[in-house]
Amino acid sequence: MAETVDLEEVKASNGEAHRDGPLANGFTGQRKGIPEPMSKRVKRIVKANLLVILTVAGVIVGVFIGLGVRTASPTLTQQIYIGFPGEILIRLLKMIIIPLVVCSLVSGAASIDPKALGKLGGWAMLFFLVTTLIASSIGVVMAFIIKPGNVEMNTTANAKDMSDDIPANKEVIDSFLDLIRNIFPSNLVSAAFQSYGTSYKMINASGIPEKVPVGTDQDGMNILGLVVFAIVFGVALRKLGEEGEILIKFFNSFNEATMVLVSWIMWYAPVGIMFLVAGKIVEMDDVGKLFASLGKYIACCMIGHAIHGLLVLPLIYFIFTRKNPYTFLWGIFTALATAFGTSSSSATLPLMMKCVEEKNGVSKHISRFILPIGATVNMDGAALFQCVAAVFIAQLNNTSLNFIQVITILVTATASSVGAAGIPAGGVLTLAIILEAIGLPTSDISLILAVDWLVDRTCTVLNVEGDAFGAGLLQHFVDKTSKHEGVEELSEVRMDREASAAMPEHSPLIDKRGLEGAKGDLSSEKESSM
Repeated sequence: MAETVDLEEVKASNGEAHRDGPLANGFTGQRKGIPEPMSKRVKRIVKANLLVILTVAGVIVGVFIGLGVRTASPTLTQQIYIGFPGEILIRLLKMIIIPLVVCSLVSGAASIDPKALGKLGGWAMLFFLVTTLIASSIGVVMAFIIKPGNVEMNTTANAKDMSDDIPANKEVIDSFLDLIRNIFPSNLVSAAFQSYGTSYKMINASGIPEKVPVGTDQDGMNILGLVVFAIVFGVALRKLGEEGEILIKFFNSFNEATMVLVSWIMWYAPVGIMFLVAGKIVEMDDVGKLFASLGKYIACCMIGHAIHGLLVLPLIYFIFTRKNPYTFLWGIFTALATAFGTSSSSATLPLMMKCVEEKNGVSKHISRFILPIGATVNMDGAALFQCVAAVFIAQLNNTSLNFIQVITILVTATASSVGAAGIPAGGVLTLAIILEAIGLPTSDISLILAVDWLVDRTCTVLNVEGDAFGAGLLQHFVDKTSKHEGVEELSEVRMDREASAAMPEHSPLIDKRGLEGAKGDLSSEKESSM
């Protein structure tokens, strides 16, 4: 018996030691008080942010590779080969855009109540409109302060070198009408790879030659039309009720499978980004001369982007949420680095969804509803750069802008950025609209194209950052309203339907087991009474 008691005491003492003894304190203390070993801490941080580290390393290594390869003076064919791994990344990301945008918007719109959908869409569009106007204003102010166009440059030589890349002039009214036409695509299949655009034809009908607009199909996805259709289709499925559940589940499953593909593609992103950056540096003719002539313009754009991205957007987020905006920014750092490397807000969309959901706690139905819309209509970076470019070109041509022209630049940049293609150099294609509106020569766009490879990357970073902050603000708005409405709804349910609230989910399996249990209880009662 003594041995048994001793064993029990040992077991009891061991049990107490696990609870309150030195081993337990040491274990819990390691979690709370004792610092983690440096090697383990570094390993844990590297493992948690491995994709971010690899992406940043890819950008840095790409710069050095590009500068190193330039010394060997590669041919045009060799330059294409250098950028081939980056081309594969762009193709993979473009491949996933249509299923991602359509499925995410259909499932997102179908999961939200139509009344709430109207509220969410209204708040999102208000946020996008206000931030784009602020970005445009910053661009104009920065251009007038720094005056990037007040330098001596050989503009004619540059214009000749790149005249083939200048987009055709288009009237302002036709640009807006094209925007509206693309919202309502005539063919959903063709919208996946073509969009509507206006060209001009000279017709001499009554003896007077007239430039008549003629509609043509242009290469490039009509993302705006697909977005509108997907939202309306999702709302229609929600209206169907039970009959629409099958299709909603299909789009939800399709969306989840697409996100798995995205996660696989993202592990190839560092390699692709490295060669994209290297290829762009190798393609440049004279790095020193180009940066010397357009350095002030580049600085003006980047400072404006930094002010808007690091001060204005975080300040708006902090005012409404009272949360640390820079913690939010760190959560989407991988997506921002990818945006810098790919220079495409549409291509960055898959990773942005993944980041805001997993790192910043934005719910799926919010992120997958608002981010595709933001990638299409929210172009803070593009609007800011277009305003700087317009003032820059005006200064080059010694043209003083009056107040009306400045307002025209602001309004036109904000409006033309809506629906701008979320692809590299997409903002340059809409710059011609602004130049036409204020009567400046569109031939000088060649100067913008010369350094657009760099400026467009910071534009894209700002575009996707604005989308992410919009999703974060929308999540805060939903959480805040659901708390107030949820308390009232819960109190009503408890007062009126307490019994039904306590009932388990309806399931044939549960009901069958319940019936069998009830029969067993009845038989046991009969046996006890007998």
